[in-house]
Amino acid sequence: MKQSIGAKTLLYPHPVLIVCTYDAAGNPDAMTAAWGGICSSDPPSIAVSIQKVRKTYDNLMAKSAFTVCIPPARYVAEADYFGIESGKHADKIRAAGLTAVKSDVVDAPYIEELPVVLECRVVQTIEIGIHTQFIGEIVDVKVDESVLGADGKPDIEKIAPFIYDSAARTYRAVGAEIARAFSAGLVLKK
Repeated sequence: MKQSIGAKTLLYPHPVLIVCTYDAAGNPDAMTAAWGGICSSDPPSIAVSIQKVRKTYDNLMAKSAFTVCIPPARYVAEADYFGIESGKHADKIRAAGLTAVKSDVVDAPYIEELPVVLECRVVQTIEIGIHTQFIGEIVDVKVDESVLGADGKPDIEKIAPFIYDSAARTYRAVGAEIARAFSAGLVLKK
C-alpha cells in the first residue's frame, strides 16, 4: 500500500548542475541547480529553473547566456558551496579555488576544472511559481579529453557525476550500468 506524503519536489534522480553566468559588469558567477534537465533533442536544449531572488536570475536576464558544467564527485564540496553561498556576497568561483574561463561561443563563463560544459543561449523563459525556467539552446558541448572513452564519447565512469536526493537532502554517486538503453526492453516486444 502506498502512503501519501504530500506535494513535494521529489524526483529521482536530480542532476547536480553548475550554472555559470556573467553579471552586467562581466564578473563570473556559479550557482548549483538541481531543478534542470534536457528538454528538447532538436534543437538540443536544456532547462534550468532559477528563483528570481538569485543573482543568477539577474545575470540570465541581462546576458541571455549561460553554461552548465557537470561536476565530478570529487567536487561535491565546491558544488554544495555554489548552492549555499550567494554571488551577491562572494566571488564563489575564486573562493572555491577554481578557474573561470570565457566561453568562445556564448557570453558566459565555465569552470575549467569541471570536465563537461554545455554552452547555451537563452531562447525562452517560463514563469512557474517562485521560479523562472530558462530554456537554453545548447550551442556547443566541450568535454575534457581525459573523460572520453575509446570510442571518443564521454565516459560516465570517468566523469563520475553525482546526483541530489531531495528527500534525504544528500548527494549520491551514480552507479554501475544495469542494462543497455533501447535494448533491454526488446525481450518484451512482441
